[in-house]
Amino acid sequence: MLSAWDRRDPPPEEGAPVGLQGFAVDKTFLSSLKGILLETELALTFIIFICFTASISAYMAAALLEFFIILAFLFLYATQYYKRFDRLNWPCLDFLRCVSAIIIFLVVSFAAVTSRDGAAIAAFVFGIILVSVFAYDAFKIYRTELVPRATQGECLCSRGRGHTSTRVPVTLP
Repeated sequence: MLSAWDRRDPPPEEGAPVGLQGFAVDKTFLSSLKGILLETELALTFIIFICFTASISAYMAAALLEFFIILAFLFLYATQYYKRFDRLNWPCLDFLRCVSAIIIFLVVSFAAVTSRDGAAIAAFVFGIILVSVFAYDAFKIYRTELVPRATQGECLCSRGRGHTSTRVPVTLP
């Protein structure tokens, strides 16, 4: 009797990506701190977009643009697809994304609250909450990815007049 595999292509080899399986979502990332931060940023940005759409449509472009940028980063991180672009400094890009979003949402939120509309005031409140989430995300990126850390038993010291750091072993008592 013919099975389903006899009538079509042979089964894929173990670990070989087939079709869209290369875009498989890493569920452990989605439940990690970085995944939860990105999901929170995405949800709050969408809420702010809805608030701006209901009140001041001039500011909704900033929220929509940030929504798509966060969605792209969430997709790239959740599928581990960013590892294929190894020439990009992803922690630096992520940090710059957070800092630029902080500036944009601070300006837009304070500009929107001057209209005294109910939806604009809600957008201001959610904007301040979103700015704090972006600030925490930027702080975590800076602390874990961007600051060079000395491993135990090593000290970062500069030699001579140059500003380059070299690792010098230090004996601990």
